[in-house]
Amino acid sequence: MNKQTLFTFAGIAVLAGALGAYVGTRHQPAPTVAASAPADAHPAGHLAGAADTPVETLFAETMNDPAGKAQALAQWKGKPLVVNFWAPWCPPCVEEMPELSDLAREHSAKHINVIGIGIDSPTNIAEFATKFKITYPIYVAGINGTELSRKFGNNAGGLPYTVLIGADGLVKKTYLGRIKFDELKADLAALKS
Repeated sequence: MNKQTLFTFAGIAVLAGALGAYVGTRHQPAPTVAASAPADAHPAGHLAGAADTPVETLFAETMNDPAGKAQALAQWKGKPLVVNFWAPWCPPCVEEMPELSDLAREHSAKHINVIGIGIDSPTNIAEFATKFKITYPIYVAGINGTELSRKFGNNAGGLPYTVLIGADGLVKKTYLGRIKFDELKADLAALKS
């Protein structure tokens, strides 16, 4: 075996190892977050001198909808919320969107809301929203959406990433990868308990 062949095989092995590491990190279960702030937090929801919680950071954001209109995410404060971080180029994200639309319709009477935070360009998200009829609100976060999802525990930056937030403003659970809707529905039912 000559050196060129050896280097070719070594390069292929390194690429295969990197791909395996990437796939392995995407399929690890997401950490379950019991709460995003202590129950005895300052009345305004802030601890004196402490950094904002991920939920406070989310509600402080203003993002454009696919039509380009600025929307304050504070409108979702005080409501049970399913936040889905997604991208148009992510097949599992796109696959779960019809089920998220169904979930949004089923639970709207129970005042549980679903929102999507798109991690892509405004143009790509607007084109996607026009092509597919998504029935829940979608917002354009661009690359900043990845950083926001990391604040919720998505250290790998994998997509889709979904966060369940209670009406109390606390993170109840996070989900990395395509949602198992039976599990999510059970978790939503537990919010009422």
